[in-house]
Amino acid sequence: MIKKEIGTDQLITQIIKGIEEVKGNDITILDLREIENTVCSYFVICNGTSNTQVNAIVNSIQKTVSKSIKDKPWHVEGGENAEWVLIDYVNVVVHVFQKHIREFYDIEGLWGDAKTTTIETNY
Repeated sequence: MIKKEIGTDQLITQIIKGIEEVKGNDITILDLREIENTVCSYFVICNGTSNTQVNAIVNSIQKTVSKSIKDKPWHVEGGENAEWVLIDYVNVVVHVFQKHIREFYDIEGLWGDAKTTTIETNY
């Protein structure tokens, strides 16, 4: 059975909704489509204030995406210590960090050629 292709924009919208649902911070979208040899089309990056909030963000994203567009991640890793959790939806990879870990790894800096969109939150 071939999996029906979910619209990437729709997926990103639901991921953002899941992050905002539990007040994830500093939401950034990196568009990697113009960069050669990337593993996906987009990164969505955000951070939480604790491992409890990081896990809440991850759970909220998965629940929101699953409920609205019936999609499940291909792979999830990092949930054990919840400092950096990666959720792989194939075309879109979500990175949920604790703030100090995000600053240390500086994914945005590593992918400096990517088109960056910052999502404003009102909380």
